[in-house]
Amino acid sequence: MTYCVGMVLKKGLVFISDTRTNAGLDNISTFRKMTLWENPGERSLTLMAAGNLATTQAVVSLLNERGKSTDDRQPFLLDVPSMFQAARLVAETLREVIEGHSQGGQQASSTFHATLILGGQIEGGPPRLFLIYPEGNFIEAGTDTPFFQIGETKYGRPILVRAYDPDLDFEQVMKLLLVSFDSTLKANLTVGAPFDFHFYKTDSLNIGRTGRIEEDDPYFRLISEGWGEALKSALDSLPPFSAPQD
Repeated sequence: MTYCVGMVLKKGLVFISDTRTNAGLDNISTFRKMTLWENPGERSLTLMAAGNLATTQAVVSLLNERGKSTDDRQPFLLDVPSMFQAARLVAETLREVIEGHSQGGQQASSTFHATLILGGQIEGGPPRLFLIYPEGNFIEAGTDTPFFQIGETKYGRPILVRAYDPDLDFEQVMKLLLVSFDSTLKANLTVGAPFDFHFYKTDSLNIGRTGRIEEDDPYFRLISEGWGEALKSALDSLPPFSAPQD
């Protein structure tokens, strides 16, 4: 399983993903699920993936290989003129890979499904964030839906819904996201550290601050323990239940 979040802020875009994959309790591995592309000063793109690992790796490989191709019929992410066209290209590539598994005789095509988050900015347009479905269609984040989650979304969603604010800076939003990831980790062992993150600053048109947070990271442990204590304190402060009298 996977947990990834892409979020729109006034300051830019934020991306964070876990790295755990498993094929059973005794076969747990770590794979990077975030891919970055840039043409410095002209565009910066970030892709995160949830779903079948073979499918998501094939999508990234195809997107990269087409950048080396001399075939003008094959567009490349660093050549498309807008984020909308970038989302279309990624969506078409995802659908192509999934259909290829099916046509190749693979059974249960749903097994090879994947869902993607693509965000970034291309010169001449604003930062944009898209959620791309296995069928090859996609939606864009907006005022009503300012963040997307993929993978194991339910455990980490409540804190995002309650505490999201577009005016948050990158440091504040990282605190919020780590609480969301900590809640998911504690509820589902198929999501796990380390976590990769990318902060993209509006109009920078370059890859921004990136990093990896390990499970034993002192700040992450502080957030995890502090959030647990804060929840207990908040619960204790609520008035006790009084059963109605017969």
